[in-house]
Amino acid sequence: MTIVNLSMSSLRKRNCFFVFVLIVFVPFCLFVILSVPDMTSEEILVQRLAELQVRIQYLDAMYRSRQEDLQELTQHFDQLYNAENSSNNSLIQIESRPDIKQMIKNMSGLFAANGLNPGVSIKFPSAYHFLPHLLDNPNSLKLSYLMSKNREGVSLVLGIPTVKREKYSYLMDTLQNLIDGLSEDEANDTMIVILVAETAMEYILQIAKEVEIKFPLQIESGLIEIIAPSAGYYPSFDKLRITLGDSPERVKWRSKQNLDYAFLMAYCQTKGTFYVQLEDDILAKPSYITIMKKFAIEKTANKQPWIVLDFCQLGFIGKLFKTAELPWLIQFFHMFFNDKPVDWLLDYLITTKICNWEKNVGSYCNNITEMLIFLFQDNCKADKAKVWIHYKPSLFQHIGMHSSLKGKVQKLKDKQFGKVALFFPHNNPSAEVTSGIKHYKQYTLKRAYLGETFFWGLLPQPGDQLVFKLTTPTALKRFYFRSGNAEHPTDKFYNTTVEVKPLQPILNTNISNVTLDGFLIVGKFDSAGIATGTLDVSIGKIESIRLNVHSESDNWAILSEIHLQDESRLR
Repeated sequence: MTIVNLSMSSLRKRNCFFVFVLIVFVPFCLFVILSVPDMTSEEILVQRLAELQVRIQYLDAMYRSRQEDLQELTQHFDQLYNAENSSNNSLIQIESRPDIKQMIKNMSGLFAANGLNPGVSIKFPSAYHFLPHLLDNPNSLKLSYLMSKNREGVSLVLGIPTVKREKYSYLMDTLQNLIDGLSEDEANDTMIVILVAETAMEYILQIAKEVEIKFPLQIESGLIEIIAPSAGYYPSFDKLRITLGDSPERVKWRSKQNLDYAFLMAYCQTKGTFYVQLEDDILAKPSYITIMKKFAIEKTANKQPWIVLDFCQLGFIGKLFKTAELPWLIQFFHMFFNDKPVDWLLDYLITTKICNWEKNVGSYCNNITEMLIFLFQDNCKADKAKVWIHYKPSLFQHIGMHSSLKGKVQKLKDKQFGKVALFFPHNNPSAEVTSGIKHYKQYTLKRAYLGETFFWGLLPQPGDQLVFKLTTPTALKRFYFRSGNAEHPTDKFYNTTVEVKPLQPILNTNISNVTLDGFLIVGKFDSAGIATGTLDVSIGKIESIRLNVHSESDNWAILSEIHLQDESRLR
């Protein structure tokens, strides 16, 4: 009976296998034989597999982080057991090992027999060892401010640290440019995390308010997040060691920058697959997100190992990392925050990981000086270039003239970025233009209105006006004025209103919106230097439109875009 059952069972297994072959294997073979190779589909498949690979790295890092939390909790509970329970547990664990049990029996009476499973764990260094001041405040690693919609799992996280500058903040210009360069799909798969690296809550709230007012949709969607560290995160900067022969002010500035970058990276590492370090005074090329993501996936698909993908030649701008590898940087920055600038630390870290001392130094070095010289020779540079990969042309350009370090003027530009548009021409209605602001060289208002260049005026004063008198009264629908440009972002119009003069007087209009000479106030320049709006149909045809300056400016003023749209230009 048993033999019969075994035979029937074997027969059923063979039948199941045969059915499996018919259903799965045969159609698959026919598909392979009959189908024509499609390289495009294969490339897409390889790209998606590579994307999944880096995604798995990110998820694995998150899993390890949760494991670490669980292990710490387990160790905490273990400490609650008394020594007797721990000893009993140890004896239970060795019952399954007869060989060990016999050895313990032979060692009976010896002190060495009591050394099994002592319940003592090794504690490795953490941030508290390199930043001992963190132990002085239980809230040192907590956020002091967070504005978030809890978006996570995106492809790219852009980290932007910002601090209070002495003269001008470029943050709004940078955010506007970054957002303008995003498609809808890119915006849904990206996060911009702003670290307000200050401890004064008034300033933090001021920045948060300005960002929310300027970019409400991006805040609501979770595209933009704002964080700020606890005051306890920073050490006493007056007690830092003076290194590299720098002034105390510069040592404090670069040391704080290292800590800011580490804090921002630590927050962002759980938010997405890749992390991009930016600054608050940069300009980006259109489609920069897609270009960076595609470049990273291609390197992974080609099985080319890399540590950093570099999309800008200057400083620490445009450096892309896998979030799963950010702990290396964070730990390194904490260890040497007082010693070197952040971009130097990145170089040293990669040098340590990649360069072969024996290969680069050999037996030619008689002293440490020669060793260090040889370390940075061609072989080491070639090795680093394989994992520190530069993308050309650059996707980001530094635009800030005034550094966050008091008195420092930053004029460096990335030559690989190429030329940027300094003005945006449009076909505007025919008009006679006049300016109460003296223009600089050939940068006249007339040429700017015709789309030949931008207008550049000297130090606007209260009462100065730029007037566009239409040759034929026209029913304007929209207006758009952009001030400042990429090379001179601070040369904007401040406290300046946009006013129109209708052909016919307007009835039932709020008297506060009408000037003494019959102009209707329809808009004003915002903090980003832009004035835009739609005119109500009830206004009718317009004779003139003007820009009216209400306060003195410390800067010259550039008008880089003038766009007056009537019905015919909307089609």
